[in-house]
Amino acid sequence: MYQQMIFVNLPVNDVDASKKFFTELGYTINPQFTTDDCACVVISDTIIAMLLSRKRYQDFTKKEIADSTKTSEVLLCLSAESREKVDELVDNALAAGGTVSGETQDYGTMYGRAFDDLDGHTWEVMWMDPSQVQG
Repeated sequence: MYQQMIFVNLPVNDVDASKKFFTELGYTINPQFTTDDCACVVISDTIIAMLLSRKRYQDFTKKEIADSTKTSEVLLCLSAESREKVDELVDNALAAGGTVSGETQDYGTMYGRAFDDLDGHTWEVMWMDPSQVQG
């Protein structure tokens, strides 16, 4: 069965530093689609983050590239299988050089935290109680 994928393309200032950051979070780099100008970060079977040097990113748009340390361009949200996994991923991001973004959100059946990566892109990590999610 076909599974639709998402490829999130993000501009970064230092491809090598970004590769190191995301591998420290437990993700892998697909060397087949990684060059000096971009890194293919495998988040899951259906989620790929393409981290492009600002020069390479500019090849894909005529728009000005946002400075994500000053403006919000997008909020990326990843699910986690438990509250503990939310904390683990965010704590790993902070240890790898990321920064806290916002306050912890704890609504009992939903729990989330967020971090900004090395380039200021905001990543939210959220757990939802599966018994409360209607299918």
